[in-house]
Amino acid sequence: MNKIGELTSGKIWLAPLAGLTDRAFRIICKQNGADVVVSEMVSADGLVMDYERSLRYALFTAAERPLGIQLFGSKPETMVQACRLILSLKPDFIDINMGCPVKKVVNRGAGSALLKDIPLAVEIVKGVKRELQDTDLPLTVKIRSGWDQNNIVAVEFSLAMEDAGADILIVHPRTRSQLYSGKSDWSVISEVVSALKIPVVGNGDVTNVADAVRMLEITGCASLMIGRGALGHPWLFNEIKTYLLTGKKLELSYQKRYEIIKAHTELALKLKNKEQALKEMRTHFCHYTKGFPGGGKIRSMLNKSVSQREILELIGELYEEGHR
Repeated sequence: MNKIGELTSGKIWLAPLAGLTDRAFRIICKQNGADVVVSEMVSADGLVMDYERSLRYALFTAAERPLGIQLFGSKPETMVQACRLILSLKPDFIDINMGCPVKKVVNRGAGSALLKDIPLAVEIVKGVKRELQDTDLPLTVKIRSGWDQNNIVAVEFSLAMEDAGADILIVHPRTRSQLYSGKSDWSVISEVVSALKIPVVGNGDVTNVADAVRMLEITGCASLMIGRGALGHPWLFNEIKTYLLTGKKLELSYQKRYEIIKAHTELALKLKNKEQALKEMRTHFCHYTKGFPGGGKIRSMLNKSVSQREILELIGELYEEGHR
């Protein structure tokens, strides 16, 4: 099987989420069944102008492989330079973000803004593909369905990306104007799958095993990508894989879930200084404690605590209570 097949043949990907899918969370997801992970977004402009400062978003460990580094930018020549710089890290593939809806990215002509300028997007993909021609690294492109409901361009845009040299298309079927609200339209993924010869990864609103099964059946996509559905639920990857392989439901005990949370916390503290790690972990703690009776009170206490021991004890008590 070639590298493209290794990334897309029934695999489950962890989506890149800025500020959330850092090294600690990627490793935890890999340990719990994720097949492929992608770095947080890395600014091409940032890499070219201040390499050392932007490099931190691209660093990874062997435990995360296969891993792709995701670049974003709007200048073809800068994207090529950034790709050249990042190749020294030896990622398993390069991903170009053409779907991020965040204002500060879009205002720079990057992310979802490229959905409105197919010729520029084509120029970027061709340039990066040329930079990869002496390697065997696949090039992936992540898109949304369009700028807004009146401008759904997923099929047209995806065909242009395929022609420009993309090896894999990742489709999140929300528009830029939707941001993260409303429902993603999986029929858009189906249309892209039908139109392209290259593999398509489906992304959007997979939060449980049933969602994963339905997306595969409805869209025919080669692989799944899970983003927000994995927050507070990194064992979702193993749940999906277990069901797809055996037809049986994986039931993790509350103790096992707590052990995963503890491992995540310890890994974050190992990779970053304590203050930064605990501050960044608060969002994860909020996700880990959602859905529990009394979770709101615990989350309030977690947001004030700077003690690793106290935080883990609070979560442990909540999970123990939820088990009863």
